[in-house]
Amino acid sequence: MRAVIPVAGIGTRLKPHTFTTPKVLLNVGGKPMLGHILDKLLEEGVHKATFVIGHLGDQIKDYVIREYPSIKADFIEQKKMEGLGHAIYTAIPTFDDKEIFIILGDTVFDVNLKDVFKNKQSALGVKKVDDPSRFGVAVLENGYIKKLVEKPTTLVSNLALVGLYYIANSDALIKSLNNLVQKDIRTKGELQLTDALQMMLDDGEKIKTFDVNGWYDCGKPETLLSTNKFLLDKKSLTKKFNNVVVNLPVYIADDAKIENSVIGPYATVDKGCVIKESVIKNSIVGSNSQVSKAMLSGSIIGSNTIVKGAFKKLNIGDSTEIDFY
Repeated sequence: MRAVIPVAGIGTRLKPHTFTTPKVLLNVGGKPMLGHILDKLLEEGVHKATFVIGHLGDQIKDYVIREYPSIKADFIEQKKMEGLGHAIYTAIPTFDDKEIFIILGDTVFDVNLKDVFKNKQSALGVKKVDDPSRFGVAVLENGYIKKLVEKPTTLVSNLALVGLYYIANSDALIKSLNNLVQKDIRTKGELQLTDALQMMLDDGEKIKTFDVNGWYDCGKPETLLSTNKFLLDKKSLTKKFNNVVVNLPVYIADDAKIENSVIGPYATVDKGCVIKESVIKNSIVGSNSQVSKAMLSGSIIGSNTIVKGAFKKLNIGDSTEIDFY
């Protein structure tokens, strides 16, 4: 089986961080969100992956090759951002397996995929949501998907597609994607994967759904922090410090230096950080950053950043220096 992971997006809602760092490489719960996805794939026995890259794609390529050498990785550049369907279409030259598993790169998920894969039946991950107008949704009939609707304006289903697509017949997907692009079929101005999947349904392909209750979006600051909470609740990691109060759960990198501070709960402190005389909770502090005499809550601090001096809520990107007087 081959995984296909589209990671070409600019990450507009996570600016200023995504000016310098690809969205999928932002730290959450102690490692880049892409790292959590790749760990899950390896756990499920998937060792081949195609990464559809674009914005700052070289950083993603370097990260995967350096940190996940056991994954047979291919990298395809999506030169134009024309929708998820177009992103998967660009990856077709790497499809060398009948089974394809598509995962959105900004989603952390908790589901037993072995049960999904073993049936050899195409299936899409879904979750019941209160506002389906923000998502693609699946309309079911007799246990199978009858219709897919992208961001419906009227209520047709509350089963939102959450970015996990297991395709047991890649030839059928390739045929639909080629048709989508050649006929330039667009919804809301983009080439949508849901339209290609609908073509598969119209051609007689049987597709089911599987429930994904553990689905965590990392696409904007508030959801990044809530996902950080979820991951820290699952796995908290720190060492002992002198003159430091650690309120679990937290993630503190082994080489972080902390003095006279209170850390946590729900704080992630990345490698190379120096924290002095500060209180940090419900926040993410990027690598090689310095925080002194500050109180941070609900904050995201980029890498190589210096913060001094007062209680604030911050959302600042990499290579920044801020002084509060």
